[in-house]
Amino acid sequence: MSDTVLLAIEDDIALLTLNRPHKLNALNYETIDQLLAHLDRIELLSDVRAVILTGAGERAFSAGGDIHEFAVSVDKGADAAVRDFVRRGQAMTSRLEAFRKPVIAAVNGIAFGGGCEITEAVHLAVASDRALFAKPEINLGMPPTFGGTQRLPRLAGRKRALELLLTGDPFSPAQALDMGLVNMVVPPETLIPAARRLAERIIRHSPLAIGSIITAVTRGLNMSIGEGLQVESEQFARMVPTCDLGEGLGAWKERRPPIYSGR
Repeated sequence: MSDTVLLAIEDDIALLTLNRPHKLNALNYETIDQLLAHLDRIELLSDVRAVILTGAGERAFSAGGDIHEFAVSVDKGADAAVRDFVRRGQAMTSRLEAFRKPVIAAVNGIAFGGGCEITEAVHLAVASDRALFAKPEINLGMPPTFGGTQRLPRLAGRKRALELLLTGDPFSPAQALDMGLVNMVVPPETLIPAARRLAERIIRHSPLAIGSIITAVTRGLNMSIGEGLQVESEQFARMVPTCDLGEGLGAWKERRPPIYSGR
């Protein structure tokens, strides 16, 4: 098995790199499986507080699913295609979305199809001004399958999302910023440093509180406001007996910076 996803850890931040630059970092089954395996490992590493996800090379974040591999599954029929492709891709984006450590996409180039769906699913995203986004599945005679029909309308609004989904037309980083798909657009040479600075602004806070906020937001988006408020209450209740909340309150009273233990 080749390293289709690279992992490097530095200063409490894990850098995951989709590593198929010769294929524009297309998401074949091996790549998705390796990404999920790395997330499982990172979840258990207490010294890793945030994740940055990017693509190898200068051309692509990810051009989407590996069409040659996907076509083989399609030839086997609907059951095989759903099992091998759709469920695997949806498991990846759902895992990224619900991960209790912040995940920041550093979109360095093309983010088409599944690459765009990863950007939709992660918590935060920084894009190079040379990035390019698209929802091109319509050109293959199919809808998006990794969550794009659900997450993009929630981010961009129904009409803007449908225009992109139904035309397949590419859109710029500035458009992605305007519709809430990314948080900022920066020059390519500052992409990873900008993503790291964003991660550092987050991880100075309690890891337990960070996880609680991510969980409340992720779950609440798919609920009524009343149900979402209940999730918010539950996440707060989980924090009450923790050392982190006690430390945060004590530090505020004593006018000093808090030192969080993650307990």
